[in-house]
Amino acid sequence: MLKSSLNKIFIYLAVAMLSVMSWAIAPAAYAYDNPDLLPNAPTNIIDLADSLTTVQQADLDRHLKDFEEETGWKLRVLTQFDRTPGRAVKEFWNLDEKSVLLVADPRGGNLLNFSVGDAFYEFLPRTFWIELQTRYGNQFFVRENGEDGSILGALESVEACLRQGGCNVVPGLPKEQWILTLITSVLGGVIFGFAAHPRQPGQAFSWQWALIFSPLWGILFIAFGIGPVVTRTADWLPLLRNVAGFVLGALVAYLSPMFNASASET
Repeated sequence: MLKSSLNKIFIYLAVAMLSVMSWAIAPAAYAYDNPDLLPNAPTNIIDLADSLTTVQQADLDRHLKDFEEETGWKLRVLTQFDRTPGRAVKEFWNLDEKSVLLVADPRGGNLLNFSVGDAFYEFLPRTFWIELQTRYGNQFFVRENGEDGSILGALESVEACLRQGGCNVVPGLPKEQWILTLITSVLGGVIFGFAAHPRQPGQAFSWQWALIFSPLWGILFIAFGIGPVVTRTADWLPLLRNVAGFVLGALVAYLSPMFNASASET
């Protein structure tokens, strides 16, 4: 169980690095121009890769239309494999600064790519789109939830953030990401416990050493252990577990030298 969770974390980190690299070097989503692949009727979805069922396409098309009428934000979906209309979609959908084009292409390391209008960056920064691509487009997520789950999940996150006036991070805390925050919390507690262990006779707590090492255990616990949790979910349980992990790690590290000393004396 632990091995499986650690493997998932390593996959998550590797995909995150690849996604950041692909964000910087990937070509534009519509690099070619093949208008023959465009549908004859108006639609918000062009599903050339058959990633969505007929019912899903109809429901999503209607939903995106209603969302645009309600908010003014234009969300469009293009799935492709060996064929793509390329730049022709820009004129077909009249993509502008208030438009986002989600391109799903399973041929790359990450299923999802986004062409984002400039108006979005005021509410959803570039780091948001990188995290969105990493979370919902990685191969592990697609294998577990399907291409349709990846597309629909990403769109739901964008819509939810736009409705609440913007987000700096993608809402929700995946299990793999929470496990990573728990590990950093425990590690921060271990460093705190070793630093705070008394080094002089009669001393119960070495606050000077704990203060010296505070940048290290503080970054691990607060920045990497608490920050990602409180910014992504209002659920108190992951936060409580991380705090408990920090305390447990600190106690074990603080008390272990005492146990070793007692064992050596006997």
